[in-house]
Amino acid sequence: MNRNVGGIDRALRVIVGVALIGLAVTGTVGWWGYLGAVPLLTGLIGWCPAYLPFGLKTCRM
Repeated sequence: MNRNVGGIDRALRVIVGVALIGLAVTGTVGWWGYLGAVPLLTGLIGWCPAYLPFGLKTCRM
């Protein structure tokens, strides 16, 4: 599994993921806020399966 998510992209994914989960925990948004786990995990591991079909890479090689 090669990385395909770069630095800024990773940071934004982690921030959005944590924010969505935090909003879900506090009851500000509904259960869908727990979907923030998806960008959080892809940001932490640096690999996004949705980028594969399109051949996208935001990281430097």
